[in-house]
Amino acid sequence: MRASFLGCPVDFLTMAETVELARGAMRSRQRLQHVALNVAKFVNMRSDSVLAADVANSDVVGIDGMGILWGARALGLPATSRVAGVDLLAELLAVCAHEGFKPYFLGATPVVLQQAVQVARGRYPSLAFAGWHDGYFKPEQENDVVRDIQSSAADCLFIGMPTPRKERFLAAHRDDLGVPFIMGVGGAFDVLAGIVRRAPVQMQRLGLEWLYRIYQEPGRMWWRYATTNTLFAGVLAQALIKQALRYWLGAPGVVVPPGPSRIGG
Repeated sequence: MRASFLGCPVDFLTMAETVELARGAMRSRQRLQHVALNVAKFVNMRSDSVLAADVANSDVVGIDGMGILWGARALGLPATSRVAGVDLLAELLAVCAHEGFKPYFLGATPVVLQQAVQVARGRYPSLAFAGWHDGYFKPEQENDVVRDIQSSAADCLFIGMPTPRKERFLAAHRDDLGVPFIMGVGGAFDVLAGIVRRAPVQMQRLGLEWLYRIYQEPGRMWWRYATTNTLFAGVLAQALIKQALRYWLGAPGVVVPPGPSRIGG
């Protein structure tokens, strides 16, 4: 089910439903692009038209962050669960290993990427990669990367490049890659490689993964989360106030004062 959350399209899907959509795309080789929506991406969309268009034009917009999940629920939308990008990556790698689909990893540094590939192979021994390439290629190398993906016959492409570089890459090449399932995975390669640890499960449930990231990388993360979380809270609060006002002004027994008469000036 797709709905609008504060002007952003969101699909209310479970993990199982999302995995099945990805599996169906890989089987039919019909392109399906998945976007994982979190608070930072939502806030950045408001000032980045390329990012906003990428989200709007995606086939599936999943709820990645607890802030989005709680915000949707607060506004009365039927959001039941989130589908974290790092968890979806793990589920789909298992599907690939079991059903013979071949993934392509694009992003991260060469060292992190190689470690992520090795960990994935160790975790899923039957997994066969279509290929991989780090995310630190130069603009003049971009066409070579695209050709490598095209020739790999990959069934799924996982992109671990930062926003908005990932969005600009997809906007330019998504129709030419020839890959059925495409998904941005944020920093999931770092997690898979063991470079970044995920928050404990209880912190995940409480929506405090951002605090754990700040604990691990205070110099890089504190300002990002301080700004995006504050801006998101302001946008959500404004929407909740408007919703409450609409309810009370339209509720039975509530008298709405008339506006100024246009007759006689």
